[in-house]
Amino acid sequence: MAETDPKAFYKSGMGKFVRQDFAGAVEDFKKAVELAPQYGDVHQSMAHAYEKLGDLDAALEAAQQAAQCSPDDFLLHTSLSILYQRKGMIPQAEAEKAIAAQLQQRRP
Repeated sequence: MAETDPKAFYKSGMGKFVRQDFAGAVEDFKKAVELAPQYGDVHQSMAHAYEKLGDLDAALEAAQQAAQCSPDDFLLHTSLSILYQRKGMIPQAEAEKAIAAQLQQRRP
C-alpha cells in the first residue's frame, strides 16, 4: 500500500471493517484522514467503526467532522441523529433529524 495514498488506507480500513476488525479499521482510517483531512467518507466510516467498538464519544466526534466535510449528506445527518439519540442528547438528535429530512427533500 502506498504510504501517501489516502484511498488505499480507506480501502484497507473498509476491508478490515467488513472482517469486523474495527480497531484495525480505525487505525487505517486515521492514516487516511492524516493525509486527506477533508475526506468525509473516511470520517463517516470511522464513526461507524468507533460505534461498533462502543466508543460513542469518538463516533460522535468523527461524525461531526464528517458533517463539516460533507454538509449536504442526508445519510450522515441521519447517522448523527442516531448517535446523539444513543447519547441521550435528544434536542441535538431532533435537530439533525430535521436537517436530514430537509436535505432528503431537496434531492432530485
